[in-house]
Amino acid sequence: MKTLPGLALALLAGAALAAPPKHPPPVEGRVTQVVDGNTVVVTPAEGAPVRVRLAGVEAPLACQDWGVESRRALADWAQGHAVTVAQPQLGRDGVVTGALMLDGQDLARRMVSEGHAWSTRVKWDRGPFVKEERLAQALQRGLHAVHGAQRPADFRRQHGPC
Repeated sequence: MKTLPGLALALLAGAALAAPPKHPPPVEGRVTQVVDGNTVVVTPAEGAPVRVRLAGVEAPLACQDWGVESRRALADWAQGHAVTVAQPQLGRDGVVTGALMLDGQDLARRMVSEGHAWSTRVKWDRGPFVKEERLAQALQRGLHAVHGAQRPADFRRQHGPC
């Protein structure tokens, strides 16, 4: 019977180690710069500015058709506003990726819905905003009205970097 508490403790410790890692806490701050259609700089009230890439979207590059319009749309919605970066993850490139939330609205979803970005694809997965993208395509919103609009990766393969 003396080993029962020890066994319970060992099981709890093992369960804690096996638990999936939690996301860091959300980042709250003000958008102080819009870099492009899927990247902003968020400056917290205290602390250094954080470069944030919107999770789940690919926006046209600045040199592509609709690149300027994509950046302008995100700037119109986010520049100077208080936002929360939900589920932030630090990428290998040092840029934080997360859901950019403004008044409860995911701005990545809005970018795709309005035709300013594509839902990110990974192999067979058409991305988190595939329904919004299909609707934007059907209604020829934004970049979907531009003949020959290309995803950034396809553009780089064909034309090289901007």
